[in-house]
Amino acid sequence: MAAKAISSPVPVEWYPTLAIVMVSIGLMLTASFFIYEATSSRRSRSLAKEIATAAVASVFLGFGSLFVLLASGVYV
Repeated sequence: MAAKAISSPVPVEWYPTLAIVMVSIGLMLTASFFIYEATSSRRSRSLAKEIATAAVASVFLGFGSLFVLLASGVYV
């Protein structure tokens, strides 16, 4: 019984598009986080909103970076 080759669940043609979209969303969320930090007073800040925004931005930037590497031929 021969082993099956491992294949990507995402088509290779989508890597550049996913990279651009995810990095763009991540950068917009990061900018939103910094604007929120710079414009709100210390008393009106919400820790939950800060953590949620930072976590979502981190996920998008992480997967965006992964797809940038995959699109450029570095298979990790």
